Amino acid sequence: MSGPRYAVPRDDAPLVVFDFDHTLYDGDSGSHLFVWLIKRSWWRRMLALLLAPVFGPMVAFLPTRRAGISGFVWAGTVGFHRVRDLDALTDAYVAQHVEEIRGRLLPLALEVFHAHRERGDHVVVATGAPPELARAILAFAAHEDVPVVGTLAGPRFGAVVAARHCHNEEKVRMLRELGWGDIDAAYSDSSADLPLLHAARRPVVVNPKPGAIARFVRELPPATPILNWGCPGRGGEPVAVAVGDDGRLPSDPAQPASAR
Repeated sequence: MSGPRYAVPRDDAPLVVFDFDHTLYDGDSGSHLFVWLIKRSWWRRMLALLLAPVFGPMVAFLPTRRAGISGFVWAGTVGFHRVRDLDALTDAYVAQHVEEIRGRLLPLALEVFHAHRERGDHVVVATGAPPELARAILAFAAHEDVPVVGTLAGPRFGAVVAARHCHNEEKVRMLRELGWGDIDAAYSDSSADLPLLHAARRPVVVNPKPGAIARFVRELPPATPILNWGCPGRGGEPVAVAVGDDGRLPSDPAQPASAR
């Protein structure tokens, strides 16, 4: 099955950046991958159980979350020595879970994603997940092919672990290093992406944690949309249709009263 075909964006086309987890995908895609990697063998499960008392509590707190997750990533990849080994298993994971993954992709989010591409915008995905994972999901389950910026992995401590985490200010830095610094619109659920949302001319918050909404309201421009695209357990204004009948997208400037 082939996906939709889009014209190549003009050099001066607007740049639109999408986060991935809880923005296009309902859940934490990286965690789903690494749980699968751990479950592949009994000894990896035992190793993860041994690590859990130390690294499990660290995952619950933002300052130590990265270190906590790294412990379980190590359990899932210990014995790997090349990034391409992880990439090959990532592709196998996606191929074995296509229907489950497709069910986690948010239809309203993909509607907006498609609409930006149909307009001829430069669309980029920037995610804390491994880029090969987001790329494989979009290509195989959603029939999309866009540039993906994500957490870079490398060999360390006898495993393949995060060498550069695409997170918070580092996400914006990585985008800029690749020439994507002039951001027209950005979509994200996470307060960790406030640097990205601040960098965009028109930020859009989607599927935020209810407890984070007050911070978004306080720190982003007053007209910033805060929406829920059908992500259970998340906050934001529920919407039934993500793209208006007139083709308006959530990131489009509000129409003046005289134009309504």
